[in-house]
This record gives sequence, structure tokens and C-alpha cells, in this order.
Amino acid sequence: MAMTLIVCVVAIALIFDFVNGFHDAANSIATVVATRVLKPWQAVLWAAFWNFIAFLVLPLKVANEIAKIIDKHYISIGLIFAALIGAIIWNIVTAVLGLPSSSSHALIGGLVGAGIARDGGHLVNIKAIRKTSVFIVY
Repeated sequence: MAMTLIVCVVAIALIFDFVNGFHDAANSIATVVATRVLKPWQAVLWAAFWNFIAFLVLPLKVANEIAKIIDKHYISIGLIFAALIGAIIWNIVTAVLGLPSSSSHALIGGLVGAGIARDGGHLVNIKAIRKTSVFIVY
């Protein structure tokens, strides 16, 4: 049963990554295609390559900050599942409406919402939220 839940959450995480492309892929390849530095198919391959390999080359600072948002004693498979579903829905809604949106911030919102729904606001790390919220505004 536990393995089935893990497989489901990994599948949902892959769906989140795919939906993330609605927002990020166009932004990351638009300039190189518009300036004719790369052909569209080359730019898509380039973006896909770096989306999958970047974690091996670059530090995981964003992931580490997101991991601090919810008290680690309350993190569960269900909480992660709910956070991913919330982020996916937000990304789809903003993509359909043509609104600019950050998938990282959608994930943070999903975590906060799932955490509050699970056990109230006391398990949300306000300092971590404040730290990431600054970059939403700027």
C-alpha cells in the first residue's frame, strides 16, 4: 500500500513538472527562438535537457527553502499529494486564463494550503514564507 502511494505521488509530481512547462518552457525558449539563436526544436531540447539535469549541476537552494515551509514532523505523503494537486490546478487555471504565474510559488501555496488544512497554521514557517514572498513582489 505504501509503495502504491509513493508511486502515485511521483506520478503526480511528474504531472506537475509537465504542467510547469506551460509557464516556464515558453519563457525560457522564447528569446533564443525569437532572436534565431536556436531553431524551435533545438530550444525545446535545450530547455528539456536543463530541466532534467540542472539538479546535478546547480545547488538545490530553492528546493531547500521550500522544504523549510512546513514543519518536517508534519510532512506526509498525503500532504505532498495535496500540495501538488493544488499547484497543478493553479498552474492550469492561470495558463488557461493567460495569467503569468510561477510554478514554484504555486507549489509553495499548495504546501501552505495543505499544511493549514492538515493541522492549522502553526506548522507553517512564517520566516520561510516571508523569505520567498519577497521574490514574488520583485
